Amino acid sequence: MTLLLLFSTAYAEDPSGLQEIESGRFAPAAWVPGPASSIRVVVWNIDRGLQLSRVIDFLRQAKPDLVLLQEVDLNARRTHHLDVAREIAEKLKMNYVFGREFQELTQGSRTSPAYHGQATLSRWPLSNPRLIRFREQSNFWRPRWFLPRMELLQERLGGRMALVCDVNVAGQTLVAYNLHLESRGNDRLRGAQLLEVLHDSRSYSSAVPLIVAGDMNFDLSQGDAPERIRNAQFRNSFADGAQTATAPSSFFHRGRPIDWILTGGPIQGSDARVYQSVSGSDHFPLSLTLSFTSLSASFPEQPVEILRSRLPSH
Repeated sequence: MTLLLLFSTAYAEDPSGLQEIESGRFAPAAWVPGPASSIRVVVWNIDRGLQLSRVIDFLRQAKPDLVLLQEVDLNARRTHHLDVAREIAEKLKMNYVFGREFQELTQGSRTSPAYHGQATLSRWPLSNPRLIRFREQSNFWRPRWFLPRMELLQERLGGRMALVCDVNVAGQTLVAYNLHLESRGNDRLRGAQLLEVLHDSRSYSSAVPLIVAGDMNFDLSQGDAPERIRNAQFRNSFADGAQTATAPSSFFHRGRPIDWILTGGPIQGSDARVYQSVSGSDHFPLSLTLSFTSLSASFPEQPVEILRSRLPSH
């Protein structure tokens, strides 16, 4: 049996470059965004960008205004040393920010390190990017002196995180949390990571629209997750009715819903879709229409308290 120990992200290793955030602007300067009552968001774990042309083809056809991607490579051998986030943004003529989740020790070199992480792309201006490196992590990925440096073992430095940035939609600020929760752990660990994000969201005014989305690696429609989401005043547009798998069946896992989009504040989600016919990754893309609303319409008589007792301690 494999024992997964938990450790704080304040561990002694602080690999160079992991706190850097890359950004670029490729949205046409001549395109002046007008007032927008709604925008379309796509969320997708793209499996490093191993099938990059298929990823770009789908996104080009979907024509989203905002894209949140997980497992995006930077300078990795397996993806031909491309800057995948920049490639997608340039092809789609969008602005982007990219945050580094892990340094991939078997994909680069000492002088030319490789990373993978999360990328947020938008037709609108992006600003104030930052990382939330979760306090609780699994030590599964950490290199060990007695293990060979092999690609199969995926030895890494860093830890799971959320990439946060502001999206300026015609003068209205939308805050986007782009998450990738731990795959090598249990739901208690993933729940603690999600709660850290929900706790962070309380720093914003109730008048600010929020989305929390990405690869959560567990089912947010089960257990105590729905209650925690409601208590944090977020809504889950994908939790109604029959659950649709966002990761296809494999030898190790049957298809399951593990990718999600939560909305909070004066914004409502509609037309929730999972594109199960789209290939290009070991996850399916999701899309949701986000409509800006009045604050009173968003949360009629909702409780405002987050479950403080369940938040990870500092």
